[in-house]
Amino acid sequence: MEETTEAEHFLGLDYGKAKIGLAVADSETKIAFAHSTLDNDQNIFDKIGDIIVAEAVSGVVIGKPKETDQYDSVSVSSFASEIAEMFPLIKIEFEDEMFTTKMAEDRLKEKGAKKIKNLDNQEAARIILQSWLDRQ
Repeated sequence: MEETTEAEHFLGLDYGKAKIGLAVADSETKIAFAHSTLDNDQNIFDKIGDIIVAEAVSGVVIGKPKETDQYDSVSVSSFASEIAEMFPLIKIEFEDEMFTTKMAEDRLKEKGAKKIKNLDNQEAARIILQSWLDRQ
C-alpha cells in the first residue's frame, strides 16, 4: 500500500502599517493564490490566527524589506515574532518583498482589475509566497 503524505499549507503575508495582504498555497500544487486583505488593527493577530487554523497552515512566509529603512524591517520582525509566539509549531520564513507592490499593481492593471488599491496587498502577498515556493 502506498503511503500518502499530506500536503503542507502555507500562508504568505505582505505586511503594511495599515493593511496586510494574505495569500495561500500548498506544497502539492506550489501555486500561490491571493486570499484577502486585512486591516492592521488591534485584532490582527486574532484574524490571522483564525486563518492559520482554518487553512491548516504549517508555514508562514512574510515579505521583508531588504534595502529600505530599518524601521520597516524591525516592524516586520516584531510582527513575525508575535505570530511565532502564538503558533510555536509553525515555521516562519522571510522573502524579499522589494517591488512586490509595484509588480502587484502592474499585474492587476494587466488583468483589468477596477479596484487595484483594494487588491494590491493580497496580490503582493501572492507574489511573495510564489517567489518563496519557486525557490523550494
